[in-house]
Amino acid sequence: MKTFETAKIPSEQLDALEQFALSNAGPELRAALLSLSRFVREDDALVVSGGSETVTPNQAAERLGMSRTHLYKMLDNGEIASHRVGRDRRIRLRDLASFESQRDADRRELVERFAHQRSTESGAIDEIADGLI
Repeated sequence: MKTFETAKIPSEQLDALEQFALSNAGPELRAALLSLSRFVREDDALVVSGGSETVTPNQAAERLGMSRTHLYKMLDNGEIASHRVGRDRRIRLRDLASFESQRDADRRELVERFAHQRSTESGAIDEIADGLI
């Protein structure tokens, strides 16, 4: 695992990176470059790791912003892949990242569904109100 300090990257270079991502990159590379740019602009440290690196359940729970107890329930249910090292559990970073991506996608879909439901509900109320007048 390698950590990069990003505070010294000039904003002009980030602007150029974003312009390249928006104009020349395919969808996967575009998403990666724009995410990279966002992290750098937010002054987050950038950590790069190999696909086989692992974290403990404590580290995973902290990264996901949930209690360790809840994480263990998810591990027991197979919602997040893990393996045992002796009597301890380890979670591959790629499995954790995959879970995070899926969770974020599910949240976006839920928000969109609720927003659509609200607009449909509002339209129905307006239609009923118009019929009463």
